[in-house]
Amino acid sequence: MSESTHPNRRGFLGAVGAVSALGIVGGAAEPAFAQGAAPAGASGKPPSKGDFTLMETTVADIHNAYRNGRLTCRRLVEQYLERIAAYDKHGPVLKSLITVNPHALDVADDLDRRFRRSGLTGPLHGIPIILKDNFDTFDMPTTGGNTAMRDSRPSADAFTVDKMRRAGALILAKANLQEFARGGNSLSSLGGQVLNPYDLGRTPGGSSGGTGAAIASNLAVLGTGSDTGQSIRSPASANSLVGVRPTRGLISRHGVMPNSITQDEIGPITRTVEDAARLLDVMVGFDPADPVTAFGVGRAPHSYTDQLKSNALRGARIGVMTNMFGTEERHQEVNRVMEDVISTMRLRGATVIRFNLAAYDTLQSVVANSTWEAHTAMDAYFAELGPQAPVRSLEQLVATRTATPEPQAALEAELAIKDGLNAPEYKDRTLNREKLRLAVAGKMAELELDAILYPLQKVLVSPVGIPQPERNGTLSNGTGFPAVCFPGGFSTPTAAAPIGVPVGAELLGREYSEPLLLSLAYAYEKASGARKPPRATPPLAP
Repeated sequence: MSESTHPNRRGFLGAVGAVSALGIVGGAAEPAFAQGAAPAGASGKPPSKGDFTLMETTVADIHNAYRNGRLTCRRLVEQYLERIAAYDKHGPVLKSLITVNPHALDVADDLDRRFRRSGLTGPLHGIPIILKDNFDTFDMPTTGGNTAMRDSRPSADAFTVDKMRRAGALILAKANLQEFARGGNSLSSLGGQVLNPYDLGRTPGGSSGGTGAAIASNLAVLGTGSDTGQSIRSPASANSLVGVRPTRGLISRHGVMPNSITQDEIGPITRTVEDAARLLDVMVGFDPADPVTAFGVGRAPHSYTDQLKSNALRGARIGVMTNMFGTEERHQEVNRVMEDVISTMRLRGATVIRFNLAAYDTLQSVVANSTWEAHTAMDAYFAELGPQAPVRSLEQLVATRTATPEPQAALEAELAIKDGLNAPEYKDRTLNREKLRLAVAGKMAELELDAILYPLQKVLVSPVGIPQPERNGTLSNGTGFPAVCFPGGFSTPTAAAPIGVPVGAELLGREYSEPLLLSLAYAYEKASGARKPPRATPPLAP
């Protein structure tokens, strides 16, 4: 069966998606996509390699290049495939990817034909995306990084993947990860250890570290991650990227291999705030298969991208939560970067209020409930894979003993809890989550804060082989409130890290405050220019 006719139970009409001929994505009209209907010189010689600058390119850059004839989707994909070969499989051997789409060039050709007929077919037309390999795709395996799952092929895309394809995106590859997203170092039995391109002796954070390393290294334009603890934001912090953990209920998790019913969220990992907003525009929406998304109906703006303002820090009240910072020598590199972030925000007109939230110190260790939910969540996922799946239950998966030690131990602990949703400790932790929500919301109201600022990690990302300590993801995962991690700066350069190790700053806000958080991060991004690409993956010679 050809790539362009492969069926999908969601009504997906091909590997490039049924990109809407009416310009409608998620119920919102997009009339601008028909502008510049055909590329200049589209019927002549293909654009040459030198006509377009690939490094650090954005969705807007690519669409402008398509319109003026400097680029085709095929040429763009060819360049990314060249970089994948040079840096992921050779050179530094990042091991950021598990599967590269074998039909990527055919999909690119189809997108080019569509563009010649009618211009941009959607907001992500011809944009290569890397998915964490726990997002279901009908045309590639979804493995969770596990050898027993190497041949698991879901019959349909995840809800959000289907939306991306309908928006014109090209799924270029599936990223390596911490196996089954159980942990933070991005090591898997199928893909090996992902390396951090800024310091090849360190991890890229996790669990979405493959996506982080790949996007930082310019192996694609956009990426996705999942976040039970801090697994979108940890790789964003470690790789000088933007990561968005959305409000609970804003984005469907259906079709994404789960850890938790309550804590799991999915979201963008990108090089710029604007591109994170563009991907968020496509990902949000109600999905009957994930009923919690009913709470998000009517809460998303027409466009997150249109809400971005370079002067958003002017008049903003930013709370700096001091008990999210370390006080010892090992914390000083991160603290120095964060003080620079605070200074820049003040210079751009923000009022900064430092405070301590004692309730966080009391509750942060007793709000995680994923271990009690995992058995139920995983068995529900496996049941949807159908009788052809290589693994049909959590019990069967654990019995294969194929996972690396940390995930294997986590899976065994989850399996041992037979009735987790009725366990007294689970109910206590669920109540503690509500206590933390009230404490955070109450302090924001008391101090009249727009957002809370803190480092995603109190210390630099760990060397390979050492678990990542002192992460601050609980403020978001324990409350369901949204958080945006963005490049804050770099540690002091060393021989191993020639421009330093990235340090991510994070802003957290009230429910459905993504437009404000993204706008604040955007204003900081424009003021600071903090992001830098890694030297381990430079531009390829023409």
